[in-house]
Amino acid sequence: MEMPLSASDYNQLRAFVAVGELLSFSRAAEMLGVSPSALSQMVRGFEGRVGVQLLLRTTRSVALTEAGDMLLRRVRPAVSELGSALSQVRRTRDRPAGTVRVHAFRSAAERYIAPVLGRFAAAYPDVVLDLTVDDAVVDVVAAGFDASLRIGEVIERDLIAVRLGPELRQIAVAAPAYLERNGTPEHPRDLVDHSCIRWRWPGRALPYAWEFFEKGAWFEVTVDGPLIVNDKEMSIRAAVGGAGIAFPVEYMVQNLIAAGSLVALLEPWSVPFPGHFLCYPQQRQMAPALRVFIDAVRNPEGLPIDGKGAVSSQR
Repeated sequence: MEMPLSASDYNQLRAFVAVGELLSFSRAAEMLGVSPSALSQMVRGFEGRVGVQLLLRTTRSVALTEAGDMLLRRVRPAVSELGSALSQVRRTRDRPAGTVRVHAFRSAAERYIAPVLGRFAAAYPDVVLDLTVDDAVVDVVAAGFDASLRIGEVIERDLIAVRLGPELRQIAVAAPAYLERNGTPEHPRDLVDHSCIRWRWPGRALPYAWEFFEKGAWFEVTVDGPLIVNDKEMSIRAAVGGAGIAFPVEYMVQNLIAAGSLVALLEPWSVPFPGHFLCYPQQRQMAPALRVFIDAVRNPEGLPIDGKGAVSSQR
């Protein structure tokens, strides 16, 4: 029956290999950074563990027994390979590597991830970003993601959430031609008499009910219309084309409003809500690859441009 190797066994085995190769306790102790007496105890403990004498000791010399010589020849390559593997793992602390799985709402991905992708790839060539972009509200941990970018209203309580930008505001908009044909709603409840371009959260059966604010409280209006989409950009294009009233985030249509392609509606009832956040699970030791991704999203100006990414301290 094979003996399982514990951490203590590995240290003792490493001590035996050092002494067996150098045939000197003092030189082996110096190489390992321990005292000769501590090294002698480790080797004796290892001999007791295997139940065989491995070294012959005198006051002047050290020699391998037949069993010790056989064991040294068998385990030396394995110990060397294990040491190399550990050194390689430790090097990842200095050069981030591996895959970072990220889930992001479309608006957040376009605003905070897309602008840094080129420089991030150049700075951290050993990091693979596995990016899923959709508006589904997923359980970050259960779905196997390392981080998520989403709006503040749908963040799980056990996640660390870092604000990325200002508050957001949804606003009803329509094309001038639509308003000429159908009139302008004076209150959010008037929307029930209009053609509205509805939006559905991924995975939800019913379209999203539009939310407005009045007299210190939020209220919902269940709208109707000829078009249901799961993409905010599509709803904006449909509104510009005169298909009905859309309800996008304001910054997405500011230029269209300024150009006269869309008209802002019902603004007194549209108030800000928590904007985009970068979320990730609490962890004792953050992987360097995840750490540099978080730093890049939070502070894109700090991305190195010479292809030599440095690991910042965990926040």
